[in-house]
Amino acid sequence: MMAAAADGLGSIAIDTTQLNMSVTDPTAWATAMNNLGMVPVGLPGQQLVSDSICVPGFDPGLNMMTGITPINPMIPGLGLVPPPPPTEVAVVKEIIHCKSCTLFPQNPNLPPPSTRERPPGCKTVFVGGLPENATEEIIQEVFEQCGDITAIRKSKKNFCHIRFAEEFMVDKAIYLSGYRMRLGSSTDKKDSGRLHVDFAQARDDFYEWECKQRMRAREERHRRKLEEDRLRPPSPPAIMHYSEHEATLLAEKLKDDSKFSEAITVLLSWIERGEVNRRSANQFYSMVQSANSHVRRLMNEKATHEQEMEEAKENFKNALTGILTQFEQIVAVFNASTRQKAWDHFSKAQRKNIDIWRKHSEELRNAQSEQLMGIRREEEMEMSDDENCDSPTKKMRVDESALAAQAYALKEENDSLRWQLDAYRNEVELLKQEKEQLFRTEENLTKDQQLQFLRQTMQGMQQQLLTIQEELNSKKSELEQAKEEQSHTQALLKVLQEQLKGTKDLVETNGHSHEDTNEINVLTVSLVNQDRETNTEKRSQGLKSEKEALLIGIISTFLHVHPFGANIEYLWSYMQQLDSKISANEIEMLLMRLPRMFKQEFTGVGATLEKRWKLCAFEGIKTT
Repeated sequence: MMAAAADGLGSIAIDTTQLNMSVTDPTAWATAMNNLGMVPVGLPGQQLVSDSICVPGFDPGLNMMTGITPINPMIPGLGLVPPPPPTEVAVVKEIIHCKSCTLFPQNPNLPPPSTRERPPGCKTVFVGGLPENATEEIIQEVFEQCGDITAIRKSKKNFCHIRFAEEFMVDKAIYLSGYRMRLGSSTDKKDSGRLHVDFAQARDDFYEWECKQRMRAREERHRRKLEEDRLRPPSPPAIMHYSEHEATLLAEKLKDDSKFSEAITVLLSWIERGEVNRRSANQFYSMVQSANSHVRRLMNEKATHEQEMEEAKENFKNALTGILTQFEQIVAVFNASTRQKAWDHFSKAQRKNIDIWRKHSEELRNAQSEQLMGIRREEEMEMSDDENCDSPTKKMRVDESALAAQAYALKEENDSLRWQLDAYRNEVELLKQEKEQLFRTEENLTKDQQLQFLRQTMQGMQQQLLTIQEELNSKKSELEQAKEEQSHTQALLKVLQEQLKGTKDLVETNGHSHEDTNEINVLTVSLVNQDRETNTEKRSQGLKSEKEALLIGIISTFLHVHPFGANIEYLWSYMQQLDSKISANEIEMLLMRLPRMFKQEFTGVGATLEKRWKLCAFEGIKTT
């Protein structure tokens, strides 16, 4: 079926009625959009398709003038999709006419359709949004113009998978994503749909891509091997087997200076192989003798090279002495300019530059003199070796010029050493001065830092001591108060116990009435209340700080809002929102210190017994 569709594609008759409509005609564009139920885009007279997308020089109304059937840009020879334009140019898609359907581009103001990441070696595309009545032949007619199709797998749910022969054909198919497809001229929903073309991941594509990668890796390895073989150094030439003819040729090569190194290796390999016997001994002896004749030539070459080297050394030494004398003159100029007669007339910047130049030139002069002295020491060592080797008669024949040269060399060496010593002394003195200054500044800095650190620590310690002393005094006062309260309560308990015993005895012996017992209880309660009032009066001392006054104000307003009182936990939870460091014990001690403002009441019986604090300041004012 696919082959028949592919063969019949070239013989398809082009419907000229569909192509007579100019793409740039705004009325035709509006009618096409209205048929699809879309709002037309573009102003009247505005070109909706760019010339870069259309065929160059294509005139839709050409048939009206010449009678020639217009050229369809969708013919496979011209290509369904042009090459992708540069990213800077906005792509304007055009209407695509086929035999069985028409493809309308999406609104250019809408964003382009999204695609997934392209799998490696992708040749298969997913096509969704197909019309319900679209057949496999219509799909092949549309997408076969993108390239050769190898397989189409159509689903019942308006989508299909199309596999192309090459990877670049997938890019052409992706270009059709977003187009609205309409079958014929029908306006039924089953005959239209918006295409969504995306990359699909297929095992066959991935397998072919892996095979290509492996093939490329093999080709790369083969190429590298060829490159290594090309760059590998050539192997030594094969050594021929021994024969009388080869031996005579080798003897001739041994006599030639240019072929001697190649011939001597062959001779050595023959001897190591064991080719020497009684029959060939004479030939090998003659070859060894010719090899020995080259010894004198090599020694002569060595002597000539040594002579050239000695001449080069002498030339270098002479040039070095000339350079050294010029350095000495330059240093002498700098030393003369640093004397007081000339030194006072230079500015500070000039003196600094002269001093830097002098030091630099002295360093270079010392390096050159050391190099020259090293060369002379080597010569003296060679001369001493030669003198030890020579006979005693030659030792007595010392040339006067050599002695004079040695004396001059020693004098120069002495001068250079004296100059080096002076320079080293000056540098040592400067270094000592700089070191002393640095040491003094570092000592002063460290002492100041230590003093500041000690002062800060002393201040911190003093503050800590003051806070600790205040806490100690407050704790001592609290301890004393607690001790007094404990002793007072113990005394009251003893008195009450004695009173209770007396009352019990009286009741048992005399049988007093219930009214007498009540009077006794009232007396005891009044005594206890008097004791409590005295204790509270002792406790109620003046306020110590503004913080306590502020706390009292906040607590009094809180209890005034709660006329039935509040327990200490409820009061503490409210106060902790204002001051997170305050404790319930501190609040309770503060309330107990002010009995005329706050009173404690007990409510409930047994397990439901609860302590509540109330504001009684207004009651005290009324009673007074």
